[in-house]
Order: sequence, then C-alpha cells, then structure tokens
Amino acid sequence: GPEFTFSHLAAIERFGQSAELVPVATIAAVFEEVERGQVQFGVVPMENSTDGRVSDTLDCFSRWHVQICGELPLRIHHYLLGVGQREDVEHVYSKPQPLSQCRNWLARHMPTAEIHEVASTADAARRVKQDATAAAIASAQAGVNYGLPVLVANIEDNSDNITRFAVISTESSPPTGNDKTALMLEIAHKPGALADVMAIFKRNKLNMTWIESYPIPGSRGRYLFFVEFEKHQEEPPARKAITALKKYALRLEVLGSYAQTKPVG
Repeated sequence: GPEFTFSHLAAIERFGQSAELVPVATIAAVFEEVERGQVQFGVVPMENSTDGRVSDTLDCFSRWHVQICGELPLRIHHYLLGVGQREDVEHVYSKPQPLSQCRNWLARHMPTAEIHEVASTADAARRVKQDATAAAIASAQAGVNYGLPVLVANIEDNSDNITRFAVISTESSPPTGNDKTALMLEIAHKPGALADVMAIFKRNKLNMTWIESYPIPGSRGRYLFFVEFEKHQEEPPARKAITALKKYALRLEVLGSYAQTKPVG
C-alpha cells in the first residue's frame, strides 16, 4: 500500500525503517511481486477483529503460489483528519475497511456527512488537504505526513481493533517452538465431510486458531476452507494431520508455518 497506510506501518513495524519498502496499488500486486521474485517479502492484511476476513487476500492465496512466513497483529487506531473545523465537515473519505470499522461513530457524531470510499487511507488524506468541508479517516502518521490536524482521535468502534497482517514469501519459516501453520483445502460437498476433517485436528490434539470458508469464484456450491492451527508443519502431530487430510481433500495446500506473535502498536 502507499506510504502511511496501515500496511505500510505494519511493514515498518516488522522490517524497520532501513528496509527498502516498495509500495504497490493492490493486494494482488503484492502477491505477484513476491511470486515473481521482485521482492523478498510482502505484507498483506489477512483479518480484522471487527470486520473479519480480508476477502482479497484469501482470493490471492487461492491463485498465487506463496508461503506465509510470518504474522503481525497490529493495533489499529483511526483518526479523523482535516484542515477545517469538525462541525464544518460535510464529506468523509477513507478506504472501505476503516469506514466500516468507524461506522457507529460516524452514525452518532456525523450523521449528515457524505461518505466517500477511496483506494487507500493515504489517498483520502491527500484528497482533503485543500478542502475545509472534507475530512479523512487515516492513521496519525498520515496526518503528520500530509499536514492534517487531528479533528478527533481513536474513532474506531472497537477499542481493541486489530488487523492481522501476513508476511508472505516464497518459503516458510523454520520451527521456533511456538508456531502456527495455515492450510487451504477444498473438500467434497456432501454431508459430514467438514465434520470428518475437523475430527482430524481433534485426534491429533491440534488447537485451531482460525477457520474461514471462501466461495470459489465461478463455482457455485464449492468452497475453500482456510484453517490455522498451533504447531509447525514439521512437528509430528501436524505431519500426521496433514497426511490424514490428504485422504479427504480435493485440494490441499500448506500455506506456511510461522511464529506466533502478540499484537503490537
């Protein structure tokens, strides 16, 4: 994402200011750059504690051959930024996700403002620099960069608003002793198929930390399941489970193993 978007801030948090960070316009472009070897790593949002899964990222995992080699849960704080007065704001700009994460605040405090969806929070900040009747929802760092005063801080509806970013590469990470593994699988569309798969995790005493279903585009009634569980794929319980899953899955891909990480920010 562009500079001072939350993806940019997550990349800085993970790799530091000295890393060469390459902004691209879309999540798909991040996957493409990684798979083609143009960059070593990519940073993409995977899920948010308010809005749930990031569909664009799940779709890209189904189409590109990359590995998750790390995770970064980042605390997200949204700021209303603008050059005018809050009471004069008639238009609010931001990316769809921040707007959704602040929808209750906006309904209570700015019910008459017209909401505009744009490509990124950085784009929103740029748009309102010369308009006293407009405000952007973006990060505090974006406000500093674009010279926008903070009209209201921390307007997210959920005070524990966390977006979990995946660090993607062409290789997985070695075991650390405190890891998780992510899988993507398709199973037969018949009664009990999902229950049979879930029983495999129970038998191998693997604690699942995430499960999502995602409809396969253009294939009515077919779904991909994204599953994450504790343990590295090289540990015996995980290896046994993956071997058993192959008997049930029409498609099975190990998306990677990576160290468990606590929220930052």
